[in-house]
Amino acid sequence: MMGKWSKRTQGVHGGARRSQYGELSEALFLTQGFDYPSAGAAEARFLEAGPDEFIYARYGNPTMAMFEDRLAAIEGAEAGFATASGMAAVNGALMALVRSGDRVVAARALFGSCLYILEEILPRFGVEVVFVDGTDLDQWRDAITPGTRAVFFETVSNPTLEVIDIAAVAALAHAAGALVIVDNVFATPVFSRAIEQGADLVVYSTTKHVDGQGRCLGGMILGPRDMVRGPVETYMKHTGGAISPFNAWVMLKGLETLDLRVRAQAASARAIAAALEGDPRLSRVIYPGLPSHPQHALFPEGGTVLAVELAGGKDAAFALLDRLDIWKISNNLGDAKSIATHPATTTHQRLPEDRKAALGISPGLLRLSVGLEDPGDLISDLKSALDAG
Repeated sequence: MMGKWSKRTQGVHGGARRSQYGELSEALFLTQGFDYPSAGAAEARFLEAGPDEFIYARYGNPTMAMFEDRLAAIEGAEAGFATASGMAAVNGALMALVRSGDRVVAARALFGSCLYILEEILPRFGVEVVFVDGTDLDQWRDAITPGTRAVFFETVSNPTLEVIDIAAVAALAHAAGALVIVDNVFATPVFSRAIEQGADLVVYSTTKHVDGQGRCLGGMILGPRDMVRGPVETYMKHTGGAISPFNAWVMLKGLETLDLRVRAQAASARAIAAALEGDPRLSRVIYPGLPSHPQHALFPEGGTVLAVELAGGKDAAFALLDRLDIWKISNNLGDAKSIATHPATTTHQRLPEDRKAALGISPGLLRLSVGLEDPGDLISDLKSALDAG
């Protein structure tokens, strides 16, 4: 019956476990370990734990399991493993499944920490990593050679919002026997069709939209049960990347309102992008929900984030940021509060200038994460800041 529920209903009820007290709000189990009724029971559980049997919080606990099951239900995945952060999810998904001598093909347009794992960590252990333009299927076709172990990309890139054709890349990868691992943060679980389109593993920073209120760090690796409960869980539980029970509980409660929040934020982002498009003081307005976006057909919902570029470069971008009243200057996204970020000097600061230029991260680029404020107020704030320039 649960499988027939919509994402919004799954967000409220999916994966729920009740104690003997029948609590309505899911319980927070703040415990590291568990009591066994006998020595034999401890031995049996370590040999093979049942679906509602737990050993140690690094391996899982009831609160963490509810969060995993609920997000998996929303995503349409068989299983999930909750991690300490989004980057723990990216690292865990890759490190659990590749080994020395493997080849990984990745999109160039990635968050800085993802690039660090692919450029610095994996090559240390003998993994060959090849980068391509994520929107160019010919480059994927040439790079995904027989024997490629995995491909990795952000379904919507940070911060320039390129949208990758998941189904097309997945078809190329699977034809070569490669796994498809995607970072799906910008698409969100609400709009995601990644597994349906061929992704094998989907990773999230649940710090973003799932929490959505700037409170806790968290992440998730989602996919087939044999993969998640096999090599992924084995790697994560032994290397200590599991989420804490408290953070899992915060994320679990965030899932109850995820659908409502994300749809409201995306509607506001669309209105803001439309209001700014064509403004002569902006050289670019980038938002997948606009028909003018080159990959609009792949992600017409658009998401909660847009980007704008000021022709005046860094000075103009900084001046605009400093004149905003409602928008907060921060490096987070997916929050209930609207956030403005200057990627060239923050999230992507350490990239060489030629790499920034190649990715379209110009000195005048601002990433705008739309929150839950009134969209008219957000537009007015941006317009007033532009007018004062």
